[in-house]
Amino acid sequence: MTTAPGGGGEAKRKKRRRRRPKGPTPPNLNNPASPQGKPAAKKPPVKRVYAKRVDEVSAGGLVIDSTGTKGLLIGRRDLKDQSRERLLWSLPKGHIEEGETPEQAAIREVQEETGIESEISRELGVIDFWFMAGGNRIHKTVHHFLFKEIGGALAPQITEVDDVGWFPLSEIVELLAYPDEKKLIAKSGELKI
Repeated sequence: MTTAPGGGGEAKRKKRRRRRPKGPTPPNLNNPASPQGKPAAKKPPVKRVYAKRVDEVSAGGLVIDSTGTKGLLIGRRDLKDQSRERLLWSLPKGHIEEGETPEQAAIREVQEETGIESEISRELGVIDFWFMAGGNRIHKTVHHFLFKEIGGALAPQITEVDDVGWFPLSEIVELLAYPDEKKLIAKSGELKI
């Protein structure tokens, strides 16, 4: 019985690799960029355009209610959610204005975003991260504090916040939308005021 060509009956042939000659590479006479075998002119280096770096510093944190059992979070609509119903919960915070300390800015921003007046109990830590916005590369540093509620009325800042709410302290880490904030609160130990 004979096998059909290509049926595996004949001996396999090894593919031979072409070897390059040793020594300098001969000029490519077919390349129009190098007439008569002359090397082509070097192209000028491509100038890379980098995004402008912008440094931002903010302050805020977690407010504990007067009973010591609930924490205050702000909610903003998730722009990636097509239904526009999902809220991303986070800690209230905002930019430090000229002449302000992080502590002063944190107290002001909490009141502006939530309507709640508070005072700082202790520092929680600093988070820094990078993101792109408006063609700029933003390096943001946020100083976080633990606050206790001393007054005010719960009301979201119309221009920046979609909702505000008090949540049981045991649920705060799970509710937070951003991993850095989750980690910060989780490692903060007991949240007593």
